[in-house]
Amino acid sequence: MITVLDPTHGEQPAEVRPAARLADLDGAVIGVISNGKQGTQPFFDGMAERFAELGAAEVERVTKPNYSAPAPREVMDRAARWTALVAGVGD
Repeated sequence: MITVLDPTHGEQPAEVRPAARLADLDGAVIGVISNGKQGTQPFFDGMAERFAELGAAEVERVTKPNYSAPAPREVMDRAARWTALVAGVGD
């Protein structure tokens, strides 16, 4: 006989609704969080330029101090003022 264990927690997760999509980037403050690995810098440089071309008022870039850990509280506190956020990885 094989016993299969269910590793999930007994509670159902709360429903999550995605944020409304932006119609455009006019005046937006875009936050970009990099994991800090090699390869992210040139990619995010290009993204920041494109966001500016599309009307973003500001692109705020942040690099996490540890690529394998969640963003620290101070980064997430800064995110409260961003209109949109892009998080990325690179090697």
